[in-house]
Amino acid sequence: SSAASDVYKRQNMIHDGMAIVKDIGSWLLYQQELTMLADTYRKAGKISEGLAVIEEALAMVHEKGFLLEEPEIHRIKGELLLLRGGASDEAQVCFHRAIEIARRLKAKSWELRATMSLCRLWQSQGKGKQAKALLSDIYGWFTEGFGYTDLQEAKALLEVLG
Repeated sequence: SSAASDVYKRQNMIHDGMAIVKDIGSWLLYQQELTMLADTYRKAGKISEGLAVIEEALAMVHEKGFLLEEPEIHRIKGELLLLRGGASDEAQVCFHRAIEIARRLKAKSWELRATMSLCRLWQSQGKGKQAKALLSDIYGWFTEGFGYTDLQEAKALLEVLG
């Protein structure tokens, strides 16, 4: 299918980019590439591959102290755990950690993404009221950029949450 072909092309492009940034020693860019690759694996349903890449990205956080991508790394890990099935408690821990770190870094976009992931999980668990309250808080922080995909998704999720 066309979607599978697009995912395959994206994986190849990311692998090529990773080789380049690794060769030049740009570890921060390499971590960003790992994060994108893990998310691509998530979208393709390649859970074990995605989790392996996430663990490598988390190792870089701990070994090299690169914190900028850390909220997104934890969020993607949580999403992969949910796809694996039966890991909603673990996923929730990942989402809370992502939100906490994003707040500490004042990274509102990462906080919004992690909050949406947590709220989708809560919605599936019948906790729509708590989800709406949490998402409303972060969504209300933004005053511009409403054409941005994440903000559009947040608005749609808020509408679904009632």
